[in-house]
Amino acid sequence: MKLVYLKSSFFLLLMIVACGPKKRPVYNEGINITPVPSQVINGQGTFELKSSTKLFASSQELSGVINGLKSQLRASTGYDLPISAQFEKSNSINISINPSISDNYEAYELTVNNNHIAIVGASKEGAFYGVQSLLQLFPAEIASKEVINNIDWLVPSVEIKDEPRFKWRGMHLDVCRHYVPVENIKKHLDVMAMYKMNKFHWHLTEDQGWRIEIKKYPLLTEVGSKRIEADGTEYGGIYTQEQIKEIVAYASERMIDVVPEIELPGHGLGALTAYPYLSCTRGPFKVRNYWGVEPDVFCAGKESAFIFLEDVIDEVVELFPSPYFHIGGDECPKIRWEKCPHCQKRIKDEGLKDEHELQSYFIKRIEKILLAHGKKMIGWDEILEGGLAESAVVMSWRGEEGGIEAATHGHDVVMTPGDWCYLDHYQGDSNVEPVAIGGYTTLEDTYGYEPVPEELDHKMVHHILGTQGNVWTEYMYTPEIVEYRVYPRIIALAEVNWSTKENRDFESFVKRMDNQFVRLDMNAINYHIPLPEGPCNHVVFTDSVKLEFTSTRPIKIVYTTDNSEPTLASEEYTEPLSFKENTTLKITSVLVSGKMGTVRTINIEKQALKPALDVKTTTNNALKQQRVDGTFVRVAQLENVTNWEEGVSDLSSKPAYEDESVKTTEAKILTGYIEIPEDGVYEFNTNLDQFYIDGELLINNDGLVKRFSRNNSTIALAKGKHAVKLIYMENNLGGWPQAWNGLEVNYRLYGTENFEKIAKEMYSF
Repeated sequence: MKLVYLKSSFFLLLMIVACGPKKRPVYNEGINITPVPSQVINGQGTFELKSSTKLFASSQELSGVINGLKSQLRASTGYDLPISAQFEKSNSINISINPSISDNYEAYELTVNNNHIAIVGASKEGAFYGVQSLLQLFPAEIASKEVINNIDWLVPSVEIKDEPRFKWRGMHLDVCRHYVPVENIKKHLDVMAMYKMNKFHWHLTEDQGWRIEIKKYPLLTEVGSKRIEADGTEYGGIYTQEQIKEIVAYASERMIDVVPEIELPGHGLGALTAYPYLSCTRGPFKVRNYWGVEPDVFCAGKESAFIFLEDVIDEVVELFPSPYFHIGGDECPKIRWEKCPHCQKRIKDEGLKDEHELQSYFIKRIEKILLAHGKKMIGWDEILEGGLAESAVVMSWRGEEGGIEAATHGHDVVMTPGDWCYLDHYQGDSNVEPVAIGGYTTLEDTYGYEPVPEELDHKMVHHILGTQGNVWTEYMYTPEIVEYRVYPRIIALAEVNWSTKENRDFESFVKRMDNQFVRLDMNAINYHIPLPEGPCNHVVFTDSVKLEFTSTRPIKIVYTTDNSEPTLASEEYTEPLSFKENTTLKITSVLVSGKMGTVRTINIEKQALKPALDVKTTTNNALKQQRVDGTFVRVAQLENVTNWEEGVSDLSSKPAYEDESVKTTEAKILTGYIEIPEDGVYEFNTNLDQFYIDGELLINNDGLVKRFSRNNSTIALAKGKHAVKLIYMENNLGGWPQAWNGLEVNYRLYGTENFEKIAKEMYSF
């Protein structure tokens, strides 16, 4: 599936706006401020921005805010608005600070009438957020990076009083599994600022790569940042300290605090590869090229590990003025510590109970280093195990229990439970969406999250700082796919964090997003548009078939049946579609702005039942097997193999890789027969490289990441035996080893709800 930002749609939109009549598009109707403000009072009339409109800021402290507004207005309107030295009563936008308007320093008041606009912030931050709301009162095209003519830049008269519900309104970004370039990080910061988010949690070190330059330890980036993928290519990417400073400064201009994360004691294989002496076993190591949890961690018994981490922290804190420093603390296996004489001596010398208390000891030592730098330590909820460091802030990801426990004991908490806040989850049907790590979290699910658990004593509610969207990039191979996963779900969390619980309404949010999607277009964001879901891409029938489509939220769907690409004028899908002849169906979703999503092409084919084969088999519960050692990435490589080993496969799978490097050491071709229980059209599903039935290549996953099958297909089969061929290559594409899948093939009668695994008893040869 091709996932790219549709520049042609964007420029078409600009042309429609620039060349058409001054008709206000539907998406610009009403007030669409997102997150929804605390209080909005509609007035009469409008304020019109003109080239003569003056800007005024009451103090030098607001120079960055006023200049940012001037810059954005100039980019989209072409007006180079003058900045006045005094308050202007008419044809003006005035920005000031008045701390007395609220106890919440991020609060603001925004007043628009026919003559002028006034923004009053309780602080510089509040004034900045007032500007963001003002920009959202303009037509969405105000967010354009290019001048758009023939628009009346009107702002409705309104009075707004607003402030955030939570202090922590964040987005986490893992740049270790897949590197995100500086310019793309800046795009995220731009959008975060638009929606009043204020914490950028930057995950900089991992088993799969160390990304931040540390001058005292150059091998961290020279060695620890690079991994050799299973196909032999090198993957890497780093941020120099100068780039770090650039991003931190860019974020600060947008009122965003950048919180660094240096993972410890686990998830440190990037560092251990560079400096093996920091481990329990001394290696040697390779930067991990597959996902999961690495057993090799920093040695808790060696002083050298703490010296190293203190040196790293000394350099990192100089780059990040944030009061918070994230130390990870999650998923730290103890198996090396259990066998390490240094760690066992540490347990004995410190009077610790076990390896869990050893982890607590480790975390508490790091806490002292951070406290000496005036930093607040924050970590994932595993830091609760063995005893929580006194000043620690907990980020609760394994559900809400860790957050409840921490808050009950007086610790501040950021709630990030995976069911709502993990943006690496699927947001639609895994059969049609790009490959993801798993899970299923729709926009509505994310929007429905409530950060304050009902079980928490009301006296401890103040310890809930807020929530954030966590972006883990195992299956986000490009910056565009990162955006596809993040947006618009992160905007839903922005409203969860900012707006009062009473003001939140999903139907209202979805309607306002029609306007916000245009603003995302102006920022070249490759956001998710719900796909038409339902049938697979190859639908077989014997007499006739009816296809029904759904989507994750209400959206217009259009289609064609003549093999042409859908347009805005194409037939709208309103009810199930019936077919009696071979047809190529092309179907897609359409936003209110006219932007179209990814087109699904579904081949609909009329077939007679393939007859069963009149064969007698001698071996049951197995298939013939040809096997060869070697590393194979594509099926075509097998054509040149001559040294196959002949044998029999009982279709059992290897155990998943745990404490060893992935070994792409073999390929298998399995042949024989499958017993089909009754006449019918069957849908098959597998993560094998290829699956044939009766000589037809039914499923082809060649060269794809095989985390979830996305190539389901159907075939009409008569009851009885049918020839099958299974091609399995123990490769590792995109960090997911094929060995984790095994030889499983699933099937169901087309139209029934559940797949079932083809049982061994159904195979023979």
